[in-house]
Amino acid sequence: MADGTSTPSSRERAARLFRNPNAWEERTQLVKREAEAERIAVDKKTARLKALRLEKEAAEREAALAMPPVEKPRRARKTATT
Repeated sequence: MADGTSTPSSRERAARLFRNPNAWEERTQLVKREAEAERIAVDKKTARLKALRLEKEAAEREAALAMPPVEKPRRARKTATT
């Protein structure tokens, strides 16, 4: 029974990796570059979302200042009866 790892292309790829003594280092560097690229993308997305949040908060703050203040109903004083 054949599995997905016995295809000629995977054999060839494995043979190339074993023939190349720097394959491990190259693969490690590739993984590091990919991780760095992913980290940069996440940082950009986080910065964009933070800017949007700050903009929204500023707009809400301005809208709150433009609205008239809400007056609290005054409580009636109790008078002492003697």
